[in-house]
Amino acid sequence: MVPKAKLWHKDFTLVVTGQIISLFGNAVLRFALPLYILEQSGSPALFGQVSALAFLPMILLSPVGGMIADRVDKQRVMVVLDFITSALVFGYIAISGYFSAIAIVVVLMMALYAIQGAYSPAVQASIPLLVEEKKLVPANAAVNLVNSLSNMLGPVIGGVLYGTFGLPIVLIVSAICFFLSAVMELFIRIPHKKQESTGNMWATVKKDMGCSLCFMFKTKPILAKIIFIMTLFELFASSVLIIGLPVLITQTYALSSQWLGVTQGVMMGGGLVGGVLAGVLAKKLSIKKIHRLLLLIALCFVPIVLGLLLGVSAIIGYSIITSACFFAMIAGVLMRVQLFAFIQQVVPEEIMGKVFSCLMAIILCAQPVGQWLAGWCFERYAELPWVVLLAAVALSSIVSVYSRSCFHKIEV
Repeated sequence: MVPKAKLWHKDFTLVVTGQIISLFGNAVLRFALPLYILEQSGSPALFGQVSALAFLPMILLSPVGGMIADRVDKQRVMVVLDFITSALVFGYIAISGYFSAIAIVVVLMMALYAIQGAYSPAVQASIPLLVEEKKLVPANAAVNLVNSLSNMLGPVIGGVLYGTFGLPIVLIVSAICFFLSAVMELFIRIPHKKQESTGNMWATVKKDMGCSLCFMFKTKPILAKIIFIMTLFELFASSVLIIGLPVLITQTYALSSQWLGVTQGVMMGGGLVGGVLAGVLAKKLSIKKIHRLLLLIALCFVPIVLGLLLGVSAIIGYSIITSACFFAMIAGVLMRVQLFAFIQQVVPEEIMGKVFSCLMAIILCAQPVGQWLAGWCFERYAELPWVVLLAAVALSSIVSVYSRSCFHKIEV
């Protein structure tokens, strides 16, 4: 089956719509569960440690998910994983009264991230099978656009539900979203070519991992350089933002969870704008200039640092944080769309899932370390949070400047 010339045909539309619903439920949970732990414990260090632990299963299962995406019908992978996620959340609701609240939330977060690690490669690997190569950038822009829409509404609605009704209602809403997404994905038809498998499961895993690593580090070494750059950036910038946002808003400025929900919603609104810009400017975007977007993201931390140093009021400080996150997300989505399109262009279809998942797993390895460290730093410097942010600005800026030579060498 040849990819269709028309972008918004039935199957691609169903993939995108299913993502809207599934990622909305995911965004609600990603907002509520970590905030619940931070509120119950009051410890940024514990918050960072739990967030780090939750990422580990995702890192471990991402390569496995890529192998599954290449060898199993991608539509079936998405359907099964959404049904499993819905069942897990409903199961948590049923047993939550019998175990330690924080402990079971940690287990649930780890399970959800593990499923996401297996789910994402299937979605990304399906895009080149559904659209022509010349439409990869608009297709990725569309996926990022709807992802941002879901992620924008998720925290806002999640903040209202969490602040008004508590965690149980948030869980019920998200479980229903996963179930509806799975039902919708039953009607998707994604081309699938069965690959031969020899030997036992571990032999297959070893072979596929070797194939992926060989392609990234020998056949296309530019991918290895991109991995190195993005890993450092995740370590110094993304991790500090993920941990710092709830800490700054709910502890430093002593605002409620609803305010945090609005900020995360606005932040994802920036992702929505970035997705629109990526689609509109598809022909003008160049991967050679991605270092500029990395530098812009790093510099978005500077106004937050100045607000903390000047001791501005909670409302002004909150406004600065929210605005900075909005522009950082625009730059982040523009960067991600170009990177994904480049990867989809240079990686053969038959190993797309494996290579993509291995690449993402390696990059994501930085997040647990970064989040653990960021949580410790925000607790250690609770009275001087600007120190942590300023360090993130300096280190991220160095990475972005270093990346210029790498991206300029890419042939397009």
